[in-house]
Amino acid sequence: MVDELGVSRSDLVLPTPAGPGVPQPLAVARWCAGRGWPVHPLAPGRKTPAGNCAPCRQSGHTYRGCRCPAVGRWCHGFHAATLDFARIEQWWGEWPGFGVGIACGPAGLVVIDIDAHAQQLPGRDRLLPGIDIADTVDLTGLANGFHTIGVLAALRGATSPADDATTLRVRTPSGGVHVWYRALPGHRWQCSSGSGGGRALAWQVDVRAHGGYIVAPGTVTEAGAYEVVGEVREPAPLPAWLARELERTGHLPPVPAPRPVPPRARQAVLIAGAGAGAAGRVLTGLLAEVAACAALPEGAAFTEKLNRAAYTAGGLVAAGLLTEQEAERALQEAAAQARPGQERRYGTVIRGGLSAGRTRPLFPGGSR
Repeated sequence: MVDELGVSRSDLVLPTPAGPGVPQPLAVARWCAGRGWPVHPLAPGRKTPAGNCAPCRQSGHTYRGCRCPAVGRWCHGFHAATLDFARIEQWWGEWPGFGVGIACGPAGLVVIDIDAHAQQLPGRDRLLPGIDIADTVDLTGLANGFHTIGVLAALRGATSPADDATTLRVRTPSGGVHVWYRALPGHRWQCSSGSGGGRALAWQVDVRAHGGYIVAPGTVTEAGAYEVVGEVREPAPLPAWLARELERTGHLPPVPAPRPVPPRARQAVLIAGAGAGAAGRVLTGLLAEVAACAALPEGAAFTEKLNRAAYTAGGLVAAGLLTEQEAERALQEAAAQARPGQERRYGTVIRGGLSAGRTRPLFPGGSR
């Protein structure tokens, strides 16, 4: 069978079914999505993303502009992560051998990945980047990431993330631990790996945030299971001391200068609302928020704002205060200026929001 992009089902990398006694990955994926964490498939028995289709494996092809996620394929790893329950049912229902990965950035997560690998101790300057460790300090017994993050926490008078029983912690098959935190809105923490070149928090301590993914608790690989430690099942807010350390070590990039909002986007917010009274003015304000997303290419909550505007527009249509064509035109104009070239993405949001809003008429004064 060939899909609408001409890709054969045989071109997709398919897993084998899960064996007896393996926890149901579909249930894990549902649990994660229900918490607002976009999920994507991992290769069966592994902690790496499921493979791309054949066209996406061609040299030079990247996720940018790729249409595979829009038609329901899992190509490009965490870039295909979704909260769409229908797609989740399709992926893990048809291929139960998939593991579950979570795109940390869209999920609003910062995960401290503490390793316990048997490795030779690096130079003192790489144990805690940016912090001098004098030659007089005895490093006997320091052997892994549990120790380095513990030393960093002790220096700051704080509890080590490895011992933080207030947040979700997940034991890894290799003996490490993933410590999950919620990021503050508007903070785009970046990933890092160990204490090599570039940004780093500590030796044998990785950071999973924007630009990366984390293996979901309950996922089983050939090396073993990712198991929750303790009773807590939800991430706590990122501790202030740890946020300061992440900023100190370069995990928070500078905010890009806002781009000017195109005149056409400003005009789009005036299309709707005429003759609809206070309810129409509410929609105008929501459309302005959508259009303003043009100033930030990422991290502007574009989808959430567009969905809210579409839901409100649907209510006005149901109340007879706005025609379907006027509503859709206003939404399309604002969305196109904020996110040009993403018609498939925002078209789905607009249709869903309008459909939901039409079930609850919105009258002047903002009442339903």
